[in-house]
Amino acid sequence: MAKISTRSFFDLLLQTGIIAAVIAVLFLGFFFVYLPYTTNHGQTITVPDVSKLSVDEMRNILDDRNLRYEVTDCTFVAGAQPLTIIEQYPRANAKVKEDRKIYLKVTKRVAPMVAMPSLVDMIDRSAVRMLESMGLQEGDRTYVPDVAKNSVLRQLYNGKEIAAGTPIPKGSRIDLEIGDGLGNTMFDIPNVVGLPLDEAEAAIRGSNLKIGTKISVDDPEKEVGTVVRQRPEARPGERIRVGETMDLWVVGPIESNP
Repeated sequence: MAKISTRSFFDLLLQTGIIAAVIAVLFLGFFFVYLPYTTNHGQTITVPDVSKLSVDEMRNILDDRNLRYEVTDCTFVAGAQPLTIIEQYPRANAKVKEDRKIYLKVTKRVAPMVAMPSLVDMIDRSAVRMLESMGLQEGDRTYVPDVAKNSVLRQLYNGKEIAAGTPIPKGSRIDLEIGDGLGNTMFDIPNVVGLPLDEAEAAIRGSNLKIGTKISVDDPEKEVGTVVRQRPEARPGERIRVGETMDLWVVGPIESNP
């Protein structure tokens, strides 16, 4: 076993200096050689931007860069392709070490269902806010003559009127029929008695009127589907306001319109 010579004060200082130097070399070697080598110090990877990519595309890109990933959440985003990346952490262009895990948020494949809200009689701006709060989108707007200016008169999904509470996919587009405030215009009541129902309906809509209740009646002398009465009646001097409704009495069974 080596012994430190203490024959002189100089020997003591020399031996102490050698010990201090060895300790310093070990210390510096541990922090500046061993640790950087084992932790890949200074070797970083730039995180790629995988947003808007499919899961398969993302997986290939991260594998090529020796990065791992974990899907932390799946959510539905209207208009986005299913199974695409919408959020990532760390962000794109961040510097990370090899084998770092990237946390991802992915869009769902199937949209969840939501209940159709009741928009009828609401002001158009309020109706749009209601749609957005339910995760739905405003579709096409159609303005029709009615005294209720900017008020929603009908709500439609895929071209058909939809009742409040009906389940529909989140992100669906809802078309709105809105009053234009021109309902004070008066004109002579059109006479549709004697017309087939489809022609009568076309004439009513062409006059900027609404079709009200359709009542089935028996009349063996008239052809099935013929309008035999209307309300209000087309009497001389009688006038009707734009946007008002007309009820019809029709021979035979009546098919319900969507």
